[in-house]
Amino acid sequence: MKLPIIKHLTSFIEENDEDFVVETIETLEALTEVPSLKDEELDVIGELISNMYGALEVDKMIKEGSSKKDALNDFMKRVLGSIDK
Repeated sequence: MKLPIIKHLTSFIEENDEDFVVETIETLEALTEVPSLKDEELDVIGELISNMYGALEVDKMIKEGSSKKDALNDFMKRVLGSIDK
């Protein structure tokens, strides 16, 4: 997950609607079923999907009252904390 991408996607959600990101995730998930995709291509799609789910989570935290900065920081702390376990 890359914080700058999550931050950019969060801004996109604020300016537009989260449905765009949800539908994009669904499309990318459907693409992962193409049997001819190489591992590297699947890795890129997986990274994009992870960043989009991260942005949706940050957006949810903002809607629950967190500032954008706090929501991004708290989310990344959770991600890093789960990696350390």
